[in-house]
Amino acid sequence: MSLYSNEMINLEEAQKALFIKVYGWMAAALALTGLVAWQVASSEEAVKFIIGNSMVFFGLIIGEFLLVIAISWAIKKISATTATVLFFIYAAVNGLTLSVIFLAYTQASIASTFFVTAGTFAVMSAYGYFTKSDLSKWGNILFMALLGLIIASVVNIFFHNSTLYWIITYAGVLIFVGLTAYDTWKIKKMASQMEEGTEAYIKYSILAALMLYLDFINLFLLLLRVMGRRK
Repeated sequence: MSLYSNEMINLEEAQKALFIKVYGWMAAALALTGLVAWQVASSEEAVKFIIGNSMVFFGLIIGEFLLVIAISWAIKKISATTATVLFFIYAAVNGLTLSVIFLAYTQASIASTFFVTAGTFAVMSAYGYFTKSDLSKWGNILFMALLGLIIASVVNIFFHNSTLYWIITYAGVLIFVGLTAYDTWKIKKMASQMEEGTEAYIKYSILAALMLYLDFINLFLLLLRVMGRRK
């Protein structure tokens, strides 16, 4: 067997090992988010405290935003343990705010939307992993589209335009479908630069899991707008 073949096998093994860890972190975070959301929605007192108090609810949303920034920007400075703890704190806090969906939508439609999201995510993540195409050009396009989506969403908070609402929704679905493939491709490319078992490797797997977690959650929420049946 040639040296080139050995290098390719080692790279493939490194990529598989990284994704096993990344998907493991992501799945655990999604499970925690879902459990917390369901528990809060099942408690009348918790609902009143979180959903019924705008200061608490928006405080939690701001907290989520700050946690994502802390993990993303400080990942090189913080320890792997700190990154892991922050990631799961974020997943739990996200569960607190997402508990509102159990109050707004039927459980059946939430479940069906989750499975549709999981299927879509799996297909696009598989595409990002197995494609031989260079997806680097997608990065800037998707980032600019996401920025435009955020701006349009903020503007529509004040205008409450139903047409813009649905444009944002369907555009958002397309953007996060694309981001799922792109982020998976980007994570795969990083595998060759990571040494398994190191502190940097663990921290990067957490950061990668956060990226895919955000893609999944946002895709789920956007599809829920389309597919969800309100109570």
